[in-house]
Amino acid sequence: MADAIDLKFERVSKRYLVQGEDGGGAPRSSWARRVRRLTRRRREFWALRDVNFAVPRGETLGIIGHNGAGKSTILKLLSNITTPTSGEITINGRLSALIEVGSGFHPELSGRENVFLNGAILGMRRREISEKLDSIAEFAGVTQFLDVPVKRFSSGMYVRLGFSIAAHLSPDILLLDEVLAVGDAAFQEKCLGRIAELKRAGTTIVFISHDLGAVERVCDRVLLMKSGEIVRGGPPREVIEAYQTAAGFSSGYAASLAPPGAGAAEIRALSFHDAEGRVRPAFKTGEPLTARVEFEAHAHVRDAVIDVLLYSPDRVVHCELTTEGGGRQLSLEPGRGVVEFSCPGLGLLPGIYYTDVTVRERGALEATHVQAGSTTLRVEPGKTVRGHFYMEHEWRVRRAEEVGEVGGDGEVRRVVVG
Repeated sequence: MADAIDLKFERVSKRYLVQGEDGGGAPRSSWARRVRRLTRRRREFWALRDVNFAVPRGETLGIIGHNGAGKSTILKLLSNITTPTSGEITINGRLSALIEVGSGFHPELSGRENVFLNGAILGMRRREISEKLDSIAEFAGVTQFLDVPVKRFSSGMYVRLGFSIAAHLSPDILLLDEVLAVGDAAFQEKCLGRIAELKRAGTTIVFISHDLGAVERVCDRVLLMKSGEIVRGGPPREVIEAYQTAAGFSSGYAASLAPPGAGAAEIRALSFHDAEGRVRPAFKTGEPLTARVEFEAHAHVRDAVIDVLLYSPDRVVHCELTTEGGGRQLSLEPGRGVVEFSCPGLGLLPGIYYTDVTVRERGALEATHVQAGSTTLRVEPGKTVRGHFYMEHEWRVRRAEEVGEVGGDGEVRRVVVG
């Protein structure tokens, strides 16, 4: 027997009419402005065009793509915020959507009152909210502030409470849009755990996020959107790798923060290589890795510094590779060149990491050139790690009399072994 289908899109399209631009200055009179507004030609914008997909019961479907690709439009159609221009949408079951964390909160009401208000907005009954109140407050970490007006909450407390309410829903279908952009790393891990619990309970989930590591971790299948159309679908890893390449996250792409040739030197590309010299998008924790930075100097730079920053989707920097240390000086002559950073063991934990590459003169307050989003690095499970970082290390056993003992006064004392 085929799996039951909870969600289905059949040739769904969504069109918006956007005001076109007209030339000339602004009319002085209000009457003339009204006439121009009425006569201005409007153009069509298709947020979605002939989209087809089905979500079997209990599946977690991820949807990824650039901003404006149509991801959020799909959630708005599913949650009945807007209606399709054409096509048919089928929904089987009770549906809840978490599109904007904390929406519906009243700043003058206490946390407790807002839990009841927001829970009702999300479709929970009063008795259900009462039964889950303590758990909601504990999950958000706001138990002792539950009777304080939320206008006095920090931004972190505010969004944690908003997610916690939604996390305690018991729908058949749950829509999540960028919900992991809230809280710190510990709370995000708690959110992922709650999503995993909902999966085990058989909840059908549609998950939209720019956090590709989270998408790969929680989703059973992923759709890649581009310009309102589905361009690829399949297993998370395959689709995310295709997105990294097609979206320009592969080697050589960057959002340059200075026009080419504007400074004395500029970054051309960043790529990651294995021990055999092959370019790879993914490495395991503890695996050898070489980061290769290609640059071009337009003039002589006596003492240059090249930095590579690796950071998670929440913009927390996890690692820096730099030529600044080691007591050596990097002198650049006009032309192209390459700097390689060799890492005997990659210390980053599994996840998706983004990179920025800069070139600057030592001691300068500003960089000569910055390449933001130069590439992404996928880190897969390798060395077993407890903590936040793997440190390459070796160990050995030595006899006590070989190493001595250091006293509190700094004097080395020999240890006599009988």
